[in-house]
Amino acid sequence: MSADVDAVVADAFRNEWGRVVATLIRMTGDWDLAEECAQDAFALALERWPRDGVPQRPGAWLTTTARNRALDRLRRGATEASKLRETAVLWRTDEPEDDGDDGSVRDDRLRLIFTCCHPALPLEARVALTLRTLAGLTTAEIARAFMVAEPTMAKRLVRAKRKIRHAAIPYRVPPAHLLPERTGGVLAVLYMLFNEGYAATAGLDLVRGELCTEAIRLARSLAELMPDEPEPLGLLALMLLHHARRAARVDEAGDVVTLEDQDRTLWDTTEIDEGLGLLDAALRHDRGGPYQLQAAIAACHATAKDAAHTDWARIARLYGRLAELVPSAVVQLNRAVAVAMADGPAAGLELVDALEASGSLAGYHLLPATRADLLRRLERPVEAVAAYRAAIELAATDAERRYLARRLAETTGQR
Repeated sequence: MSADVDAVVADAFRNEWGRVVATLIRMTGDWDLAEECAQDAFALALERWPRDGVPQRPGAWLTTTARNRALDRLRRGATEASKLRETAVLWRTDEPEDDGDDGSVRDDRLRLIFTCCHPALPLEARVALTLRTLAGLTTAEIARAFMVAEPTMAKRLVRAKRKIRHAAIPYRVPPAHLLPERTGGVLAVLYMLFNEGYAATAGLDLVRGELCTEAIRLARSLAELMPDEPEPLGLLALMLLHHARRAARVDEAGDVVTLEDQDRTLWDTTEIDEGLGLLDAALRHDRGGPYQLQAAIAACHATAKDAAHTDWARIARLYGRLAELVPSAVVQLNRAVAVAMADGPAAGLELVDALEASGSLAGYHLLPATRADLLRRLERPVEAVAAYRAAIELAATDAERRYLARRLAETTGQR
């Protein structure tokens, strides 16, 4: 029974953390208090649910418990009449709310994203803060996603919260005329959230489906909020085209299945069709952007009848255009893979070696993993083995380590 309840609480954490924290932030204005009271509520669930049973609506139970804990904390600290009035407002949670948000958006999590993505915050801080507060990712997970040390990320999160508090950044979706300056940060948040679900930075599982689902849900809300902006459409298309392949990305043992080896009959054709339609709608605006380009790359894979018919030359060109808009070493690595598929492994290895020499992807396991694969294809097994071992040392998930270990064993067996 206890194990079952633990699983239910874990599932509730994945599904409800962002909702509970976002609600408490709206009610109290205190980010740290919101997180602490949410943590208390989940701890209390672990204590009470095995004894009393799982409530019919776990999310509502957690929100009410966290809200009451916050109310108690505010009451204990209320030494002035203003604080007492604040707790009185907090108590009246059943009254209808009209906070003056632009449009009809009434989703606390979407409000939270826009608050985190205020232009007064550095871009990386906006993304990191939302991933921590909305998705419940640990500081270590976010640090790995950004490829920085955990203490560095912890300091960034503290500074971001302090900036929001001292600058009195409002907790709301901004009016229409202010939306463009927030769009880049919001899209980055959603894409980071999706990527953490699609290819987890650590742990036993490669895919964390609940994070993908949450990112897609929020991307839909954003696209509805900004119907005349093509990049939210492009991002939603990109997510759906990737998410459509989720059932084929790992086998029954949880091991990685590469794109070329995936059973394409397992791909979700409904999501592919929706993604292609959204991409077409975005491109009709004739205002290209990085998410539309990435969606176009994903569409090349989604529409190829098999791996042999993938248009790698077009993918390489699209990555070249993407690199002009987003001067990222990761984009350059992806372009190198596409060039290798289009023009041969030697051409790709030349680009990968240049990236390695630059040091821009130090500590990123996909750099030595890519290099190892190209060396293997070039029948240079000694160098490939060394590269596979380096990649295994850097890989953060068990699924990726097992995949690389299999490749290493195959390469060693060829010697």
